[in-house]
Amino acid sequence: MTTLALRLAPTASAGRSRLAFQLACAVVGAVLIAGLAQFTVYLPFTPVPITGETLGVLLVGAAYGPALGAATMGLYLAAAVAGLPVLARNAAGGHDTGLHVIGAAFPSAGYLWGFLLAAVLVGWLSRQGWDRSFRSSVSAMFFGEVVIFACGIPWLMHAVGVDVQTALTLGLYPFVVGDTIKLLVAAGALPLAWAALRRFGPGEGAGDGEEFGAG
Repeated sequence: MTTLALRLAPTASAGRSRLAFQLACAVVGAVLIAGLAQFTVYLPFTPVPITGETLGVLLVGAAYGPALGAATMGLYLAAAVAGLPVLARNAAGGHDTGLHVIGAAFPSAGYLWGFLLAAVLVGWLSRQGWDRSFRSSVSAMFFGEVVIFACGIPWLMHAVGVDVQTALTLGLYPFVVGDTIKLLVAAGALPLAWAALRRFGPGEGAGDGEEFGAG
């Protein structure tokens, strides 16, 4: 099966046009995630902020598929390492940048790597058709969230030197309600987008093919 982005892409025979479309998708997706990251709330007891990034990651993964989703997240992380203010604002109101943001000592780095893996997993599930109904889309988004926290919490434990229970208090419990809402929003958006595409978009065969760099 295909994904939303691939359905809208030029056909594989279009060659460079298809690759240009996919590169444009990666840039747009990275900008979307960066924009949502600016919706940031810091709680006084945890170094990990509440942000809108997760919503962007789930949407990008589901709409783009595993390869293009991973490329988009790679571009997002590369922009942060290169010094662009794309990550969530830090507690001082600025932006952390540089290689350390993906390093072992950065408390949120595990979540950033989790975003990459979650985009791949949610994208792969979408390629299997899990984004076509609300019920299956919720499951795909839930598994994506599990991956994010499975990466983020152990990394947080190492970065700040706390035990498992403290790490859960700092890096999981404060985010359950907000991430559930983001999960439901993302899960609802994909079936609606497919319904609109079936009604107004190109035919079933348009854009199908290899996911990234085909043609």
